[in-house]
Amino acid sequence: MNAVADRITRTIAADIGAKATQVAATVALLDGGATVPFVARYRKEATGGLDDTQLRTLADRLAYLRDMEARRATILQSITEQGKLTDALARAIAGAETKSGLEDIYLPFKPKRRTKAMIARENGLEPLLRGILAQRDADPRDSAAAFLCEAVPTVKDALEGARQILIEELSENATLLGRLREFMRREAEISARVVPGKEAEGAKFSDYFDHRETWSGIPSHRALAILRAAKEEVVTVAIAPDPDTGIPRAEGIIAAEIGIAGSGPGDTWLREAAAWTWRVKLSLSMYIDLMTELRRRAHEEAIEVFARNLKDLLLAAPAGARPTLGLDPGIRTGVKAAVVDATGKLLETATLYPFQPKNDLRGASETLLGLIRRHGIELIAIGNGTASRETERLAAEVIARLPEGMARPTKVVVSEAGASVYSASELAAKEFPDVDVSLRGAVSIARRLQDPLAELVKIEPQSIGVGQYQHDVDQRRLAKALEAVVEDAVNAVGVDLNMASAPLLARVAGLGPSLAQAIVSHRDTHGAFATRKALLKVTGLGPKAFEQSAGFLRIRDGKEPLDASSVHPEAYGVARRIVEACGRDIRAIMGDSAALKGLRPEQFADETFGLPTVRDILAELEKPGRDPRPGFRTASFAEGVETMADLRPGMLLEGTVTNVAAFGAFVDIGVHQDGLVHISQLADRFVKDPHEVVKAGDVVKVRVMEVDAPRKRIGLSMRKDAGAAPRPGRGGDTPSANRAPKPSRPPSGSPKSPSGGKPSGSDMGALGAALSKAMTRKD
Repeated sequence: MNAVADRITRTIAADIGAKATQVAATVALLDGGATVPFVARYRKEATGGLDDTQLRTLADRLAYLRDMEARRATILQSITEQGKLTDALARAIAGAETKSGLEDIYLPFKPKRRTKAMIARENGLEPLLRGILAQRDADPRDSAAAFLCEAVPTVKDALEGARQILIEELSENATLLGRLREFMRREAEISARVVPGKEAEGAKFSDYFDHRETWSGIPSHRALAILRAAKEEVVTVAIAPDPDTGIPRAEGIIAAEIGIAGSGPGDTWLREAAAWTWRVKLSLSMYIDLMTELRRRAHEEAIEVFARNLKDLLLAAPAGARPTLGLDPGIRTGVKAAVVDATGKLLETATLYPFQPKNDLRGASETLLGLIRRHGIELIAIGNGTASRETERLAAEVIARLPEGMARPTKVVVSEAGASVYSASELAAKEFPDVDVSLRGAVSIARRLQDPLAELVKIEPQSIGVGQYQHDVDQRRLAKALEAVVEDAVNAVGVDLNMASAPLLARVAGLGPSLAQAIVSHRDTHGAFATRKALLKVTGLGPKAFEQSAGFLRIRDGKEPLDASSVHPEAYGVARRIVEACGRDIRAIMGDSAALKGLRPEQFADETFGLPTVRDILAELEKPGRDPRPGFRTASFAEGVETMADLRPGMLLEGTVTNVAAFGAFVDIGVHQDGLVHISQLADRFVKDPHEVVKAGDVVKVRVMEVDAPRKRIGLSMRKDAGAAPRPGRGGDTPSANRAPKPSRPPSGSPKSPSGGKPSGSDMGALGAALSKAMTRKD
């Protein structure tokens, strides 16, 4: 391992809390074309058991550090070619730990356009600056008189040229920039003020019309709200230290770098130059640096929130392979209905018009009764968009009319986020070329109840709608993070090789869209796969793709029993040794925990397959093909509670968590507007992270705390002592986050506290309608 690779390995090891040998082995696997799911599941001996989260972080850091090392080499080469590389400079470049640190060091040597400082040097004014720095008791004006010429006609011009040289040197001083950056990270405040005349237009951002808080303490959701308000030109944003105490300290740091200690004429001139440097040059530079850092930090946290919510949604409980009727509610355009069988195959479609303007309630009911009877419907999936509750009531009335003795379907309201995106997609057109676009959404709604993972993989993750300001963040990083989540979720569950669609197969480690389509084409032509090994007959699927994907593909009731498990084909020999030790047939052993309990993993480990793999095989033989997703359960919406007008404070309701943000959780209680359970109302204890308590898809009991119909906000609580003040202690993301949300808000634009707009703790008001739309919007 060379010095650069060794440095990268040691850095990553420290970042993820692993040994350098683990990191080196993992890097070798990834460089060799292995995927993260494969490495996490089937190469535990090499990685020392690093999980998929650690491996994703490792891969991200590896890319960043390799990019930084390439930049380090470029900078070294550039300075060397300029003939300015010294031993001290080389050590500084080698010791830089971040890209920003590298760029600070490179600033003085970076090619740039002709500056005022360059012109001053050309006019011979650098010795004037050196003289002022060396003789602090001398009057700079007297010294400047000796440097007058045609290009420098006055003393003022000479001193200005000297000042420009000093400003450039200070603004390119890596040590000074580092100190100022650290000072700003500790002391800076971010403030927002409304642009005069934008009060009405930007009412949804009213909490930020006069807002100030520490830069280091602002949570991502408030930062993103302010950034969006600034982008829409509703507010102006500043990042600066306190004007009375912070700015003098910043100027003092610059003065200390120059070495100003006395009060002579030279010191006075230099002190003024230091203050000028801060005001004109470095304050702006620091603003840009901290704004960039804040944006990156907020984006990363928002992407993490989206990724966690997406993972929870993808791994939500499947209702199972049961005949399902999907209903996509609508009023004027009608309710679209689609029946799919237990495998998800479309059987029949219809359009119902039970609401205005046609009001064909009888016809709609008869159609639904016919569909349920003809196809033995066991589940009714109802989209949660416009007219959802009305459609649910219609379904309930139809179910009540079924004859006694006939099985009654279970009706479930499901999220239809992204259904319209799928309906109009090229994939949907290929799946259902003869089905109207409007009816395809009903098919998607039905299938996502049967198996959320299998259906949601057909939709771009960004369109699923469980993100926080998802359209404001770095879209490349967001897409990369979400793709990783989808890949990990699909491979954690496993895929039925003979049933899976091409989009689902494409997410399996080692495959991708082209190989997935090749598998489906081969299956259509030659029939179901009898064994995993038969995959090698697929055109274009070679040994490497087989190695990466085989363990995640399942074949039910095939020739090889182990093909239905997550045991990798490369380890079938170990599995058979285990079976032989039990003295029984493999089909009898699989699922018989009693027969396997007496076995010791150590007796089956060898040089190729260590204890981690053997333990995994034993666990899989005990519960073959186990699904890590929870059992199916759905919320029951309260009868008679269908709109916000039906809500009253104190009501106890059941709902489904649709989204989890840094400040709380959004819950669908069946009134077409999700309510917010603020972080302070999630539990009767301090909650640092809402994900500790809830995740997307959870069914929860909530109490209505507040209903603000004009602003479409619903305040909910999951606390047993809802409405009472929590126990003292730190909480939430602001000093007062352990208090219950305030029952009312000050008028837009009015100050919130004597301190000039400090955050109040309840972010229901802090994000307003903008957040509700961004985080709960439905297609």
